[in-house]
Amino acid sequence: MKKFKKISILIPIFNEENYIRKTINAVLKANTLGLKKEIIIINDVSTDNTKKILENIKRKHKNLIIIHNQKNQGKGYSLKKGFLKSTGDIVLAQDADLEYSPSDYPKLINPFLKNDADVVYGSRFISSEPHRVLYFWHYLVNIFLTTLSNMLTNLNLTDMETGFKIFKGDLIRKIAPHLQSKRFGFEPEITARIAKIKDIKIYENI
Repeated sequence: MKKFKKISILIPIFNEENYIRKTINAVLKANTLGLKKEIIIINDVSTDNTKKILENIKRKHKNLIIIHNQKNQGKGYSLKKGFLKSTGDIVLAQDADLEYSPSDYPKLINPFLKNDADVVYGSRFISSEPHRVLYFWHYLVNIFLTTLSNMLTNLNLTDMETGFKIFKGDLIRKIAPHLQSKRFGFEPEITARIAKIKDIKIYENI
């Protein structure tokens, strides 16, 4: 079994001046089970004070990798750039608004360490612990999209749209050059692509 040493944490952002400091601080403090952190922030041409805030944070935390897109391209495009920039044995996508808490990282990393997972989805619907309540219509749309994705991929996911998707680094860097969706079509596209890989080990947790 491969020895994991580093985790790359990607944070795609657009106009997150109200959250970005808190998000970065939470990621910096998060428990990654001994894995060294590589934090990559991809700013998708924010029009608020996000860029200025990032410059101030970078002065204090010089090891942060900050990428500024040349024009607004979308979440999928930003993640693709982050994947290709990453060097971690594991690569984790973290939304900037803290809907998904970095305190859950150990649960997401464990399937890699204990079960040699290739991909882990952080489902919002399987946890027995207290969790954030979703809006009803958002929940129904999510269930519809997840069901449709499962029908097309023959997977049995509970939360295809989750913002917590974690991959073996070598795997996602091999897939990334072929990703085409620049915006929120990233979620079904990446799910479809990994589903086509023979004998891939996909887990859900949280």
